[in-house]
Amino acid sequence: MAVITINGREFPSPDIGGNLVVATNVSEGKNALGEFIGQRVGRDQHKFENLQWKFLDAATWATMLQELDKFVVTARIPDMAHNRMMTIRMYPGNRTATPIEFDKDGLPTRYMDCKVNFVDAGVIE
Repeated sequence: MAVITINGREFPSPDIGGNLVVATNVSEGKNALGEFIGQRVGRDQHKFENLQWKFLDAATWATMLQELDKFVVTARIPDMAHNRMMTIRMYPGNRTATPIEFDKDGLPTRYMDCKVNFVDAGVIE
């Protein structure tokens, strides 16, 4: 089974990274005495950061990026708090890659260090 699935399409397992983050939003911080006075607001937010594929052919990377054209996507990712997979709406952060091979027309045929982050869009399915 894939580590990450976007809109039902299995992405290759990342070679490096894949930091899972759970962030808790609060209403306020601390008062003048340094005491926490806020309250939890909403549910925890999830991120899947620093996903990296060391080498991908151009066709695979293009297919992955085209799936992200929808911007807000349905992602199936690991839920570290419950040790199971979760399905959640997310959006991609910056997508970067370094072209390392080119065809006769100058188009990349292979990339290295292909990276993306996914950020919680606010809806768990």
